[in-house]
Amino acid sequence: MPFHFTDAPNLGVVPSASEVIAKHLREAIISGQFAEDEPIRQDDIARVFNVSKIPVREALKRLEAEGLVQFQRNKGAMVTRISEPELAQIFEVRVLLECQAIRLAVPKMTPAHIARANAICDEFIGDDNIGRWAELNWAFHTCLYEAAQRPFLLNMIRSTHDKVERYLRVQMSFDEGKERADREHREILRACAERDVEKAAELIEQHIIGVCRTLYAHLPNATISEV
Repeated sequence: MPFHFTDAPNLGVVPSASEVIAKHLREAIISGQFAEDEPIRQDDIARVFNVSKIPVREALKRLEAEGLVQFQRNKGAMVTRISEPELAQIFEVRVLLECQAIRLAVPKMTPAHIARANAICDEFIGDDNIGRWAELNWAFHTCLYEAAQRPFLLNMIRSTHDKVERYLRVQMSFDEGKERADREHREILRACAERDVEKAAELIEQHIIGVCRTLYAHLPNATISEV
């Protein structure tokens, strides 16, 4: 007779130790708790989570694939530093991917998509937690792009966001950064609600380039000629 447990947990949906560690390290990097070029000491992380170094290394490999850390000879895992030209290229890729996503999404958007995106805008402007701003910023963009029904494309966009989210948090902390983001988000949403595909794509492009230019204006020794 087979065993039967009425309250047995579904271990198939429980995140692994490496996934949990990767989630916490990702947030620590994005929020600036780890600085660029700072080493991430596996022994210390293993001690904090009370695990062996194996899941820590697995977690760091995940973050390496996301471009947040890199392994260097004799130094171990280091938080990735993104140079100004690399940052410009990432934003260039964002323009290509996100303009295509919004073009595919607008014709398929429902009133529910518009209502949800509008609710996210309201929550964004009313929240005083800068870490929450970044989450809501991504929630707004993904809410729009999901309508395209292109999960692979959305995953690629998410990957580019992850690489620059620490910079986006800085950008939104500048004077009027949050208000400008809210204003531009609502303009994009209005174009989507009006089914104006090309206007929405144009606004997405201007929005992304504007963020990049604002960042460059606050980076040392940076020019905007590459943007």
